[in-house]
Amino acid sequence: MDQNDTYDVVVVGGGPSGSTAATDLASKGHKVLLLDRAGRIKPCGGAIPPVLIKEFEIPEHLLVARVASARMVSPAGKEVDMPINGGFVGMVDREFFDEWLRNRAADSGAVRRTGVFERIARDTDGTAVVHYKGRGGAAGGQVRARAVIGADGAASAVAKQEIPGADEINYVYAYHEIVRSPKHGEGKFDGARCDVYYQGPLSPDFYGWIFPHGDTTSVGTGTAQKGFSIRNAVGALRGAAGLGASETLRREGAPIPMRPLRVWDNGRDIVLAGDAAGVVAPASGEGIYYAMAGGRFAADAVDAFLVSGDARALKSARKRFMKAHGRVFWILGIMQKFWYANDKRRERFVSICRDPDVQELTWQAYMHKKLVRAKPLAHVRIFFKDLAHLFGVVRP
Repeated sequence: MDQNDTYDVVVVGGGPSGSTAATDLASKGHKVLLLDRAGRIKPCGGAIPPVLIKEFEIPEHLLVARVASARMVSPAGKEVDMPINGGFVGMVDREFFDEWLRNRAADSGAVRRTGVFERIARDTDGTAVVHYKGRGGAAGGQVRARAVIGADGAASAVAKQEIPGADEINYVYAYHEIVRSPKHGEGKFDGARCDVYYQGPLSPDFYGWIFPHGDTTSVGTGTAQKGFSIRNAVGALRGAAGLGASETLRREGAPIPMRPLRVWDNGRDIVLAGDAAGVVAPASGEGIYYAMAGGRFAADAVDAFLVSGDARALKSARKRFMKAHGRVFWILGIMQKFWYANDKRRERFVSICRDPDVQELTWQAYMHKKLVRAKPLAHVRIFFKDLAHLFGVVRP
């Protein structure tokens, strides 16, 4: 490739968001380049809800496990099990899941290229020129693009160069270790259950997790607190869960954004998607579904821009995402800020999760990605139960 190559769209980043955008745009007949640095696996629990599997047509063979329940562990060590009645959460291994998504984009007509984004310049006619470095023996180069989607992660170089306010985003730094799974039922391990630890020594402001992936298991934690040793915390979590002696297969760490950016486009020809746009759910840290949804909205926005030539179409990506998910993000943000503040509140939070109404509405909202309105009386009961816990009327 050389500077004379012109694409309708260059998608920077081949994670779930970028690959989804590339697939959608290539399927609509656009000339798409998917630029991915390769060799990078994001630290991720790998949970995907049924709505993602359906909306994005994920094949069965990519599910390495089906989780039927979650176990919440309080600071005092109290355990609350939350079964999923009549459903499951799919688990994927990002190493293989992301590559399958990239291959699907290529099968849809996108051109795959290994490289590291460097910068965006402008041709004499104002067209964006994307410069990238080669990696792993691949040659670098530059290509022209009528539009660019920045899906290059939380520390997005595209966003930092092109989007105002991109450097103001808040992060949780996540780290996990992929270990060999023990046999089902060995010790505390359950291959069909996710364990979530709300304990200050494991994370002062987030949580620790043990998420099974079939033959392997993700053990991790995250925090926004500088100076906190998350490697030591993961070691402690492995010891507490009986996974200290399990073989370690790989270690991964990365920043995870905790708030969507206020602006996703440059008003000209560039729009963000996925972690680059900050679309990771507060409190839960869930990102795969929201990344893919954001990638789809970005693709629709770019398609409208390419057809009409009106750059205002790019704003629809953020507008549609926030209309669909902004309220949930707002509620989860408040929940994280209050309930994760200290171990006393975490103890009460885990106690609330014992309530059947809370469990049902939580799972319904997670599985379908919509706030549940079908049971108003349940919401009222939960509201008063929350108040009781807040004022200490109920003992944790």
